[in-house]
Amino acid sequence: MPESLFKRLCESAIDAGAYRSNVITTDKIVTDRAFRGMCEANRCGVYGKCWMCPPDVGDIDELMSKVREFRYALVYQTVTELEDSYDFEGMIAAKKRTYPLSRSLRRLFEGDEFVGVLHLGAGGCGVCEICAKQTGETCRFPGLAMPSLEAYGINVSKLAEASGMKYINGQNTVTYFGAVLFTLRSDKQA
Repeated sequence: MPESLFKRLCESAIDAGAYRSNVITTDKIVTDRAFRGMCEANRCGVYGKCWMCPPDVGDIDELMSKVREFRYALVYQTVTELEDSYDFEGMIAAKKRTYPLSRSLRRLFEGDEFVGVLHLGAGGCGVCEICAKQTGETCRFPGLAMPSLEAYGINVSKLAEASGMKYINGQNTVTYFGAVLFTLRSDKQA
């Protein structure tokens, strides 16, 4: 494994605002189609209202299979302190702060050493204030739009464990995860 590249990616994620980051192989990522049922329960209120969320993001089995097409994942997390465990406004604000971090990480994967990249964020796309799906339009920014880890059936608590991170980081905190799945050109040539 190209350790110096992985170290640089992790350091860049921290510099961009991540609390922790690590590179793992995608065979450590646990997927489960049951996560689609959680989306269908619409607890977040976005089911069917965002191009990057179910059901529009795609078939869960195909998306879980797509995860296996990549060799590595840069997993990163943000941790934000809240006023208390009922601070839903603080949770929403913390989530919104993950979007610029996720977008800034895209630049790390523009080099020739990468032959495939898939960026998955922390629930909901976040590029547009109101998704074009809600206004009957096609996605306005398909190159920037970002589906969530859960939309791809990824078990985020197990992803945290596989990455050496905590899923829960203490009382009165909220933790969000993202991952950039990638394959190196050298992997394809081997």
